[in-house]
Amino acid sequence: MGIDYVLFDRLVELSTRFRPEGRTLMLGRQSFGIQTKHRQLYEKTLQRYGIEGKRFDFLQDDGFAETLMAKLGFGQMETMDFSNYEGADVLHDLNKRPAKKLENKFDLIFDGGTVEHVFNVPMALEGLFRMLKPGGRLVSANGLNGWYGHGMYQFNPELVWTFWKRACNCNVIDCRAVPVEPEDGFGQVEFQDPALTGVRLKLKNKIGPGRTYLYYEIEKTEESHLPDFALQSDYETRWNGHENAGKTHLESDVRS
Repeated sequence: MGIDYVLFDRLVELSTRFRPEGRTLMLGRQSFGIQTKHRQLYEKTLQRYGIEGKRFDFLQDDGFAETLMAKLGFGQMETMDFSNYEGADVLHDLNKRPAKKLENKFDLIFDGGTVEHVFNVPMALEGLFRMLKPGGRLVSANGLNGWYGHGMYQFNPELVWTFWKRACNCNVIDCRAVPVEPEDGFGQVEFQDPALTGVRLKLKNKIGPGRTYLYYEIEKTEESHLPDFALQSDYETRWNGHENAGKTHLESDVRS
């Protein structure tokens, strides 16, 4: 796992509008190095967001990313992993519920491509929710397309809106496709909530076949909660108001 140029760019942007005050957590001990073919872009990103420094200022000798995170204002990030083979601070299997001592503890959790390697994704997502403090944010970048054979799963933006927004009542601050190659002709594509239209997102000819992240940022609030159920957006809008559909998250007056 590692932070490439496009994730560096997103993290720099995040640093201009969000500074956690408490504990912060990185899933897996992420590496950070300068991608030679994109080496000129790092300074351009820093300049674009008004951050002083050169790309090499954010490196550390062992190749990991704690220095990058600290210099961007995300604090001294703790690292979580299944094993201590890379020196993780917190050992935890995301297939299982986190220990009570980890619940409501973190102002920022960064998932730079870990959940796609976890078999029990629902448990992993619920665990991240439990570990976030109200007001805390989860920033995630996992495979959307082109990562064949990389992890156990690739993810759809529907998951963000179905689980995090409607099921958990979290704020979705950002949800987009981010191609690994910054010159990718498709570029970054922001995704809106499919429930607004009741129609599934149409991604054909909007994202390319190359490696593309599903990048999203959510905020847990005092009103957020773990769900009793989660329903896909377009089905929920169709079923809403029908007595035999059971409970939905949507009010009947949003049905078209």
